[in-house]
Amino acid sequence: SMSVEEDDDISPCHDAADEEGELEDASGSGSGITGEGADAFAEDDPPVATGVCRSGRYTAEDVVDESFECLELMPFAVVEVQECWSKFLKDADTQEAAGEALYTAIFDAAPSLQSLFKTPRAVMAMRFLVGLQQIMQALDDPEGLKVVVETLGFQHLEFEVTPPRVCVFRDAICEFLSLELCSRYTLVADESFRVVLNYIGGAFIYLRKNFAGRIRVLLKSWALANGEDLDADGVEVGAKAG
Repeated sequence: SMSVEEDDDISPCHDAADEEGELEDASGSGSGITGEGADAFAEDDPPVATGVCRSGRYTAEDVVDESFECLELMPFAVVEVQECWSKFLKDADTQEAAGEALYTAIFDAAPSLQSLFKTPRAVMAMRFLVGLQQIMQALDDPEGLKVVVETLGFQHLEFEVTPPRVCVFRDAICEFLSLELCSRYTLVADESFRVVLNYIGGAFIYLRKNFAGRIRVLLKSWALANGEDLDADGVEVGAKAG
């Protein structure tokens, strides 16, 4: 039998997360993952870096934030992720319940991250679910997926996304899906979800590093041209109170 040894595979993320006191010990958390996908993986035993992707740039271990390119999953990996996601949504009583369950799983793993979100919990949970749904639907279209992730990234420029936080989100979501889907959550599904979530997080970090400052400059220039007064963050003075 095979297992997902998270402590060994993603040690850079775990080391950083431990410094923040966010990530719980996840030793052997994937040991119960079985199914047809696992059997297929065992036959060829491909390297992790190229098992579910056409290139080894994006992996289940690393959060790539120095560039933002298209993510091209192998067709069988796309099917695994989309089928698992569909089953999760189908098994939930409502979309609201699915969103709330995911949201709870994430913030139970890292309670301090809740301070990043000011929107009401129910609204945030649905937004989170809808965003993931858009991503899942675009997995078989690398260019379209990049546009979806880029759009979401620009909508979250105000959040300080870091590799340790990406790892917390990723591990919490994958562990939650493993518990919810049991044997249907195969090794292939687990690796593929991790690759996708790392890709999203890395893209958010990349966009924030490269564009947040430029956007603030544009906002300030626009405000000056219109006689408005902005603070250092590019927010109109007096707008925060409203």
